[in-house]
Amino acid sequence: MTIEEKLSKELSIGLNQVISVIEMLDEGNTVPFIARYRKERTGGLNDEVLRKLSERLIYIRSLEEKKSDVIRLIEEQGKLTEEIKESVLKSETLTEVEDIYRPFRPKKRTRATMAEEKGLKPLARLIWKGNFNGDFEVEVNKFINLEKEVPSKELAIQGAMDIISEIISDEAEFRKWIRNYLQKEGVVETKGNSKEPTPYEMYYDYRETVRTIPPYRILAINRGEKEKVLSVKITSMEDNIIQYLERKCLKGNNVTDIYIEESIKDSLKRLIYPSIEREIRAELTEIAEERAIEIFKANLKSLLMQSPVKDNVVMGFDPGFRTGCKVAVLDETGKFLEKATVYPTAPQNDVKGTIKKLKELILKHDVNVISLGNGTASRESEEIITLLINEIKEEGKEVYYVIVSEAGASVYSASELAAKEYPDLDVTIRGAISIGRRLQDPLAELVKIDPKSIGVGQYQHDITPKKLDESLKGIVEDVVNKVGVDLNIATPSLLSYISGVNLAVAQNIVNYREEIGKFSSRKELLKVKRLGKKAFEQCAGFLRVMESKEPLDNTAVHPESYNSAKKLMDILGYKLEDLKSGSLKDIEERMKDTSIEDLSEKVGVGIPTLMDIIKELKKPGRDPREELPKPIFKTGVMDINQLKPGMLLTGTVRNVSDFGAFVDIGVHQDGLVHKSQMSEKFVKHPLDIVKVGDVIEVKVLEVDEKRKRIGLSMKL
Repeated sequence: MTIEEKLSKELSIGLNQVISVIEMLDEGNTVPFIARYRKERTGGLNDEVLRKLSERLIYIRSLEEKKSDVIRLIEEQGKLTEEIKESVLKSETLTEVEDIYRPFRPKKRTRATMAEEKGLKPLARLIWKGNFNGDFEVEVNKFINLEKEVPSKELAIQGAMDIISEIISDEAEFRKWIRNYLQKEGVVETKGNSKEPTPYEMYYDYRETVRTIPPYRILAINRGEKEKVLSVKITSMEDNIIQYLERKCLKGNNVTDIYIEESIKDSLKRLIYPSIEREIRAELTEIAEERAIEIFKANLKSLLMQSPVKDNVVMGFDPGFRTGCKVAVLDETGKFLEKATVYPTAPQNDVKGTIKKLKELILKHDVNVISLGNGTASRESEEIITLLINEIKEEGKEVYYVIVSEAGASVYSASELAAKEYPDLDVTIRGAISIGRRLQDPLAELVKIDPKSIGVGQYQHDITPKKLDESLKGIVEDVVNKVGVDLNIATPSLLSYISGVNLAVAQNIVNYREEIGKFSSRKELLKVKRLGKKAFEQCAGFLRVMESKEPLDNTAVHPESYNSAKKLMDILGYKLEDLKSGSLKDIEERMKDTSIEDLSEKVGVGIPTLMDIIKELKKPGRDPREELPKPIFKTGVMDINQLKPGMLLTGTVRNVSDFGAFVDIGVHQDGLVHKSQMSEKFVKHPLDIVKVGDVIEVKVLEVDEKRKRIGLSMKL
């Protein structure tokens, strides 16, 4: 099969779709651009499918390159046969290609190579072929040679057996069978190396088959082994493997088979088993990493897509003990207004002074919402905020609070980026600003932080960093482009995720804005240094210019489709001014007398593009996040000791793992809804039921105050 045919079969996509996507990727088009503006050519494939196709294309191309390299290297040795070439070309994975190349790979100095240096290869060949009928002892004596350090027939035979052991180990067919056998019948066994309690206690004496062990357990076991708490091995019925190798290797010669039998056992124990065990563990780890990355990507996407809390003056509250709680007030646009440090927690316990100061700031700036970080001293701070809200309510002022994750806030506040944004502010105040802005616009704030530090992953620190970084960058890129960015206020961090814009060009955009002034149109982007026509094509549709005289500049309609959009408006009896006032809400009503096919032909664009244009004209400048659930605004606080089994509560999903979802129910400690408690029906994976940011109804099942564990159910 061709690469295109393989991808078509793997991803269940039409061959022509695959061919079109590959052509566009090779032309330098990005996944977000192809997903949004080339739907006719892709058949409407979404960004997730396109991302998978792009990743698999890179893998398959590297596999084909590896195949070519291996064929060339074997040919250079003069050992390439049609059979070997065909085996390489048929290989489906890099492991299979490596297995075939193994016998031809330049070897390090091994027991077998040392035996060959002593001239024992002919003796090994004699035993291996098994067609010898003469006096074996006489034949062996010919290989005794003091100069070559073979002083006895026993050492001659041992050297020959070392060579045979390596021949058996290098045979691709044997390795493939043994690998498949271990994958089906092998057992992962773990033993504890400590008598002390650790998070790995359940694995102190644990067994599970290779084929059924879940990915998250592999990552937990790997971490336990890395920390030297666990010993891990893969066990199996070795007799079955030995019997298979004997069927394949023994020649029915009573004289030589006894040596082949010994070589089989040696080869399996010393060479094959350790190597394949490493391969299988690496494969299990790779599968586990892929799964963890998929979950991380889904959680990250949901987190970044959380609905922004717009048009509110927000107080960012970063709780703490000894050094106090840092407070930052931000206006409706996220602009920093004022800071303060209060000490309501131990050791000062200045509750009265804190309430006085916070009330003063709230009334001065007309604060509507307090964004409270969920870290150290959050619980204690929440109680003070509740007192404040009740007190200020009596004076006629309504204020709410929302608990937000502060994961990564300290990473951002100490970063070079934060220092550039707020050079005159203390690191701790920058953290409070970040906590406030996360409520106002989660996406714009969270893109400033390394996704690994955002706190929605599963074993993210155990995943190969490069693989994780590439995958998460793709998700951030997809979300940023799906939402769109205001060209005149976006930071370089946010702009750098826009299709066709790298960090250097993003900085050039901001520099242009600072030197020349705000952009007055999308076209003006072409004046930015290093932003050429191709980059403009890729990025223009995702950048909004609210100040532009061209109203389409504040929509997701691409400049290449402006004429089509205007033609459509003309056909339906609209003027350009109507779009400025946003009065195209009756567009579907006006389309009733015309079929979408006729409109498509008249306007001169494909139906998918036309549908997207109509969507934008109906609601210009819309933010897709606004259609998602808003965060829960709170006025009171609960304690874990107030929870009782059977209580019904509303909570926000904070994280999703392979086994369940962690839900914030307002008691500082997230509760766990195990996947068995998500539905009356069988749940294959929690992500099929919930995602990060979902607001859900839950019932309390059990409360363990001592271990701070809360069991929840969605089966109400």
